[in-house]
Amino acid sequence: MRIAALTALVMLAFAANSLLNRAAVGSGAITPMAFALVRVIAGALMLALLARARPGRCNLIPALWLSLYLVGFSLAYLALDAGVGALILFAGVQATMLAGAMIRGETVPPHRLVGGGAAMAGLAALLWPGTGAVPALAPALWMAAAALGWGLYSLAGRGAAAPLRATAANFALAVPMVALAALPFGLEGTVRGIALAVLAGGVTSGLGYALWYAVMPGLGAARAAVVQLTVPVIAVAGGALVLGETPSLGAALAGGAVLAGVALAVWPAPVRAGS
Repeated sequence: MRIAALTALVMLAFAANSLLNRAAVGSGAITPMAFALVRVIAGALMLALLARARPGRCNLIPALWLSLYLVGFSLAYLALDAGVGALILFAGVQATMLAGAMIRGETVPPHRLVGGGAAMAGLAALLWPGTGAVPALAPALWMAAAALGWGLYSLAGRGAAAPLRATAANFALAVPMVALAALPFGLEGTVRGIALAVLAGGVTSGLGYALWYAVMPGLGAARAAVVQLTVPVIAVAGGALVLGETPSLGAALAGGAVLAGVALAVWPAPVRAGS
């Protein structure tokens, strides 16, 4: 019961990242790059405290992928609804990790390939003109870049012996990277926008990731993957209740196809009798 409650709390935190970003950037309370920079600084400080000021060894490549995720995520929410953005992110991350597994020569069960294909078909339908889900292609491409970044970051960090300390180190190294990327953009924000960015970085990202590491051993890899299917659903509901966003019927159907495909892709392969 305790694991279930903590897992639900983590999923709320992950969905809140989309809601906070959309509420801050979409309303014009802060520029996207300012949000990303404040978020990564707040996250780095929180994770450093959680790691007891003993971060792991810095690694340039994972920090680069993390920076791509943070930048693309913020820029996408200039226009995307919170739920639609979460769907694109989630489908893109799963596709990236599936492709990474195939490139590494890992055995990929047929049902996982079918599920990945269904998820990508649903994503294509979501982006298709006429669904009313994506106002322009650019925000969707930024979120796709964020998905690529997070997927590659996840692949790079799968073998970390101390994931919390490694994440603390990667966030710290991502601060100057995001700051450098932010130079060509405006760094303006109201008190409200900065507060939302600090909340996203320090609480829903920093504390959320730390809590996720704590509950994952009790879930197992398969259940941990499946339970994340709730994040886009929570983001859609939160966007409707908190931000007044109403997904179109086409977006809802395409989103359902994405979730169904991802569910099939991450579901454990059936065990053959006698094996």
